[in-house]
Amino acid sequence: MVFSRGRPYQEEPMRVAVIENMRNTGLGALAAALDEAGAEIEWFRVWQDGVLPKDISGHDALVVLGGEQSALDDEANSYLPELVRLTRRFGDAGKAVLGICLGSQILARAYGADNHLGIAREFGWHGIGVTAEGRADPLLSALGGEFTIFEWHADTFSLPEGAVRLASSPVAENQAFRIGRAVYGTQFHFEANAAVIEQWKAEFADTIARIAPGWLENHAELAARHAGAADAAGLAIARAWVGLIERKEVEMLSQASA
Repeated sequence: MVFSRGRPYQEEPMRVAVIENMRNTGLGALAAALDEAGAEIEWFRVWQDGVLPKDISGHDALVVLGGEQSALDDEANSYLPELVRLTRRFGDAGKAVLGICLGSQILARAYGADNHLGIAREFGWHGIGVTAEGRADPLLSALGGEFTIFEWHADTFSLPEGAVRLASSPVAENQAFRIGRAVYGTQFHFEANAAVIEQWKAEFADTIARIAPGWLENHAELAARHAGAADAAGLAIARAWVGLIERKEVEMLSQASA
């Protein structure tokens, strides 16, 4: 039991809404960090039914995962405009928000930036440079000036007004950004640890063979070279973001007033 202003309260488990834009996306390192924190995860599989959280009051944080669609593909994904508005409402309320890959592009759209389609293709493990602002930011401060992480995207976006660029690469200048206290977008897939990538390799083999010829055949060698460092970086990022989630405090009534 903890006391605030002389009155006892208990912390509820943090409740995190996860938006899955494409089947079998996987939380990987982020699942491990949320589990360590005792978080309750509620999945919203919009690729299946388009259902989103009704409002922001039921969750302490929002995660928007990746997908094969673009952040502008409203015609084929009718839930997208409402998801854009939802991410902005979470952010404006001071709650922790995380957009990964497509999620970062949706987040950029929510804050008035432009999405650029098909001009920034990256796949596989790549080196990411951390900006001076990123080296001072809670999300990336433990990673030094550069780290290796997994990428899978063709689109990118301009930096939203008021956002801080945290990481960059030659292909996509805006690899990570922060807005306010705890609204983060990462173009790279820090959640994609070796287990998630193994799942993607099996689930999406035809797509991978088309966009990255030879990668499947060379996967074992590439994983031996890069997966360990990428997994460590991804878990560090996941733990740092989870540490920014502010939980609800529930005041406990005394027996005398019960």
